[in-house]
Parts: sequence; structure tokens; C-alpha cells
Amino acid sequence: MSAPRPFAGQRIAVLGLGRAGLPAATRLAEWGAHVTAWDDGAAARDAASGAGLTVAVPRDFDALLISPGIPHRGPKAHAIALRAAEIGAPILADVELLWRGVRALGSKARFVGITGTNGKSTTTALLDHILRTAGRTVATGANLGPPAMAMPVLPDGGTYVLEISSYSAERLDRTRFDLAAFLNLSPDHLDRHGDMAGYAAAKATILRDAVAVIGMDDDRSRGVGAAHRGRVIPISGTNPQPGGVWAEGTLLRDDGGPIADLRDAPALPGAHNAQNAAAAAALALALDVPRATIAGAIRTYPGLPHRQERVATIGGVTFLNDSKATNADSAAVAMACHDRFVWIAGGVPKAGGIAPLAPLFPRIARALLIGEAAPAFAATLAAHGTPHEVVGTLDGAVAASLPAARATGAAVVLLSPACASFDQFSGFEARGEAFRSLVHHLHQTAEAA
Repeated sequence: MSAPRPFAGQRIAVLGLGRAGLPAATRLAEWGAHVTAWDDGAAARDAASGAGLTVAVPRDFDALLISPGIPHRGPKAHAIALRAAEIGAPILADVELLWRGVRALGSKARFVGITGTNGKSTTTALLDHILRTAGRTVATGANLGPPAMAMPVLPDGGTYVLEISSYSAERLDRTRFDLAAFLNLSPDHLDRHGDMAGYAAAKATILRDAVAVIGMDDDRSRGVGAAHRGRVIPISGTNPQPGGVWAEGTLLRDDGGPIADLRDAPALPGAHNAQNAAAAAALALALDVPRATIAGAIRTYPGLPHRQERVATIGGVTFLNDSKATNADSAAVAMACHDRFVWIAGGVPKAGGIAPLAPLFPRIARALLIGEAAPAFAATLAAHGTPHEVVGTLDGAVAASLPAARATGAAVVLLSPACASFDQFSGFEARGEAFRSLVHHLHQTAEAA
């Protein structure tokens, strides 16, 4: 039997040959496409050549697959993206090509898309855990986990659970999700999308023709829900949502009654995680997972690294790695979980800085500031009388954190930077791993003393 070739005869250019691009180019070639691959980095081009791909600057093609981080419009648009516009070739995300390939191969597997400024990784991972606990056939990836075009072709009863960034969402064309979750919306990536309207529109692309699970804890998301033409399942971490799923105190519930007690879910602290749990539960219920199975999976969910990850407890002080908090809104949800803490913050600042966090400043025993944002953050904290110190690097912050906690009586050291990491690290993962390593070394030193 010949191999399936859902893209036979199609000329597809692939720009960006990193984590997602190279697997996509390889899969497209296997599926019959005439692939021309390009990356501005010589090492990535060499890797593609070694994989047997044609490497050249593409000029004529039917579609362009472009890695999420490469701009396709505006003053920084890549020349190959401009060429696509010139010849009328669509610019697509790898999720789009996965969907087209799976459907062309005849699979009716369900597609679930999850987006939002914050919480989408936790919701994606939790839904994956629920479905696996239920014994379902599931493949989870895209922005979290394996890139889309590295995922298997699932049978009719399978479910794809895909975390969708705004960068990918804006490049979807024919893709239609069976279920889609829109968790929340706050300012982020405005340099890419222009303004909040553009950012919201990009993310809302995943809702087309889908049963939509919509977060009701912020005005912008409520507006997206009101504009959706199909079925909406409302969710909340704090307020009742008839017809949906919400948290009432520590109880996760719907119109039928309690689903789970979140006190039994240590990996899901705070109201923001209550909303994440509500979203995952709503999606699972829509996929006909039994309530008891959902409850059990919520209890046993292990959590994700870099999201309030408990690294160690040293002399009664707990060190939490929340490196994924790359903006103020994300940091706020972690800060609100703790009454008093030493805060490690800084990096590459986002628009608005940390001024929106002012209501939480009284909880800060001392702030240890790192990276490019440190001087501006120090000025904001000084204006509110919040104790702080500019330490410059993460190494310095961890070294200063335990003495600061002991001097102030704080029981928690929280790395929740409210910033991107690219001034000192390759990404939030690298920053979190460095924090973990530094804390483990501090723990060993403290035990040896």
C-alpha cells in the first residue's frame, strides 16, 4: 500500500526551520508536497539539507508555512512573507496544515483549541490529563508540547488538544475546531497585532463554527462571548455561570451540582486556576467524560513546570518557580495566592510595567529586581514605599532571597517576573530551569552548613 499523500502536487514553502518548522517541512514532504525550505540561520539550513529537504529562497509557491515568531506584515515583515502577499499565496500555521492533512486522510478526530493570554497551558495540560484518565485516545501539542505537524494522525474517536497562540491563530484559514476555549484577554503581543482589537481578533479565529467555552472573568472575553454566533459555555473562577461551569468557593460546579473540590487539587491554587479547571471541566463534559472521572483527574493533576512550581523548602521558606509569568496579569494571579513573599521580578518589560500590580504591593516583603526592567520597576516600587533592591541577575536574586525571607518573616520566595526573559535567557523555560538549579544549590549549601 502506498503512503498517504494528502498534499500531493502542492508547492509549499516553509520559512523558519526550528522546533516547529523542520518537523512540518519533513511531514509535508512525506505527504506529497513539493517543499522548499528556508531559514535565515545557516545551521538550520544545514539540518534541513541533512534531512533531505530542498533548501532555497522560495519564489513561487501555493502556500507559505511560516514559524509563529516571524512577522508576516508591518515594517518587520520577512521578505518571503512579502513575496507570498505579492503572488497571493496564503500564509498558514502548522495547525492549519495538520487539520487539512487529517481531514484529507478521512479522519473525523475531534479538534479542541485552547487560547487566552494566560492559563492556556495549564488548561491544555489539565484537559489532556482528564482525557487520558478517561482512557481516551488523545494527542496534545502545538504551542505546548509537540509541534502540530509532529503529531500522529488519530482515528475517528481520537481528540486533538491544541494550545493556540495568537501568532498561530491569525494564520488559520480553513481550520474548524469542534470545541474552542477562549480563557481571558489582557494586553500582550501588541507589537505584533497593533492594538487590543487586533489581538482579540487573532485569538477569536479559533472560535469559528465551534462550541465556545468562554471565560467570563474579564470584560474583553465577555465581549468576545457576546459576539459569538454559536453555542457558548460560560466559565468563571469566581462567579456563578448558569449553563456553564464555575467555582463557588472551593467547589467546582455546574447546574447539576458540585464536580470537584479544588482544595483536593494542590497543583491548581488560586482563582485563576479555578477558572482553568472550569474550562477543562467544561470541555471534558462536552466530550462526554463522566463527572466522577473529571473529579478524580483534577485531584491527581500534577501541574506544569514554571507555573508556581514548588522547587524546595529551605528552613521553612518555600521557593516557587513561576517563570511563565511573562506579563503583569500573569504575575498578579500568582502574587494573589500568597499573603507575604519575597518577590523576584524583572527581565524585558511589557507595556504598562508593574503599575497594575500596585494593589498587591503590600504583600511584598522585599522585591529583588533583575534585568532590563529593574530600574523602572524600582522607581514604581519606590513610589509606593515597597521595599526593594536591584540585584541585576537571577543568581544574585536567589542568593539574596533566603536572607531577605528570614529578615522579613516571609514564608515564600516567588519568582514571578512579570517580564519576558530574553535579556538574560533564551526563554521562560531556561529562566525557570536556572532558578530551579540555583535553588537546589542553595538548598544543598544550607543543609551542609
